[in-house]
Parts: sequence; structure tokens; C-alpha cells
Amino acid sequence: MKIIDARGLSCPEPVILLQREMAGGEAAYQMLVDNHASKENTSRYAMHQGYHVEVSEENGEYTLTFTK
Repeated sequence: MKIIDARGLSCPEPVILLQREMAGGEAAYQMLVDNHASKENTSRYAMHQGYHVEVSEENGEYTLTFTK
């Protein structure tokens, strides 16, 4: 599973990173973000690409897992 660390980045940068990685066509990705907007925007993008999204939060940081 490819891990994408987007902590410290503001939108649209996390979405662009995710888009670039998903162009590779892997079945699963994990993304680390540290703000609500990035969590919402990357989740929405992944769902539009046909991925299932799971989110966990710890100490203000989100771990998003995208699977097909």
C-alpha cells in the first residue's frame, strides 16, 4: 500500500498528490493529512474515482485509507 504524507499542506496540494498517485492504478493507498478540509476534499476525490474511504483521527491528524 502506497503511503502519501500530506501533513502540513493545504488544499489543493493533497488532492493533487493523491491524483498523481492514483494515476498509477494501485488498489490501495493511505494518506496522512492534518486538517479537515484536506480530509474532506481527498475523500471526495477518492470516492469519485471508485475507492472506498476509511478515516481514523488521532491528535488532530487523519489517516485515510482508500481501497478499491
